[in-house]
Amino acid sequence: MKVSHLGRSAAVLAIGTLALTACGSDNATGEGSGTENGSGSGVSGTLTGSGSSAQNAAMTAWINGFQEANPEATVQYSPDGSGAGREAFVAGGTNFAGSDAYLDDEEYEASKEVCGPEGAFHVPAYISPIAIAFNLPGVDTVNMDGETVAKVFTGEISTWNDPAIAEQNPEADLPDTPITVVHRNDESGTTENFQEYLAAAAPEVWTEEVSGNWPSQWAAENNKGNAGVVQSTSSTEGAITYADASVVGDLGTVAVKVGEEYVEYSPEAASAAVEASTPVEGRAEYDMAMDLARDTTESGSYPVVLVSYEIFCPQYDSQETADLAKAFGEYVISEEGQQTAAEAAGSAPMSEELRTRAQEAIDQITVAG
Repeated sequence: MKVSHLGRSAAVLAIGTLALTACGSDNATGEGSGTENGSGSGVSGTLTGSGSSAQNAAMTAWINGFQEANPEATVQYSPDGSGAGREAFVAGGTNFAGSDAYLDDEEYEASKEVCGPEGAFHVPAYISPIAIAFNLPGVDTVNMDGETVAKVFTGEISTWNDPAIAEQNPEADLPDTPITVVHRNDESGTTENFQEYLAAAAPEVWTEEVSGNWPSQWAAENNKGNAGVVQSTSSTEGAITYADASVVGDLGTVAVKVGEEYVEYSPEAASAAVEASTPVEGRAEYDMAMDLARDTTESGSYPVVLVSYEIFCPQYDSQETADLAKAFGEYVISEEGQQTAAEAAGSAPMSEELRTRAQEAIDQITVAG
């Protein structure tokens, strides 16, 4: 067993790193690192991570909050995308990963080489709606059912006044503007979550296997990261994209049909969809990877949601790293940390039940012996 997450950190994080020196003492004992707000006062050293760009606003806020309690600690995070983050973590290049999708079976097995025999575990620290956002001057909201959304993103519906859209928006003055689809060009957990929704809501339209990459047969205008696709959409009249709701700004958004109603995105609606999720089988008892109920008909639920994880090892090769990972994880899931993320990124704070389970998972972190 190899338990190492430091060797290639500098190379992985050389570009785009958020390096913030956090505020506490220089004593890392591993005992009593938690505090009432999960700040872990008393840790020191450097913790490295990379991954989800959807988490970026929340991660920046978490790092800033953590620094106020730990002046001898540094947290570095590079928002390179979920796929890149998982790859770096499983290769031993970072101490933790942020990812909008859980490790697949192959990645999970590979994580045992760097994390020990139980493999890595997931904490669903960031819950956020994925906004289906568009640039149509004078139109703020458009209703669409799942089949219509899928037909738009596969190119079957190509103008904004198509009958399938117009019938669901009888009071809207929709132009004949061409629809330009904008998708991610990097491997993305946001893409995977969005495809999961399309596959569940419109299986006869979305026939491609769900993936973190956009299908080549439906390739269109593209850009990297959540910010990139929003930038492209904002500069192209008639464009539509999918992105973490925290970054869509002034773009219009789609209210999706759930049961007999159209539901606009909100943290509360996203949280309602998560509550109906089921755990992924075959993982450690305390692991919190989950399969989401994309086909829910529950009133007030918004199923186009992503649960973004912090992925940690239960074992690290030094006491200092174990203490840092545990303390940072505790801060992220704490009531303070969740509220900080909500204010910075508009995410949905974890429920008390989820936070209790997350704390039990983080409690597993120790030094390899």
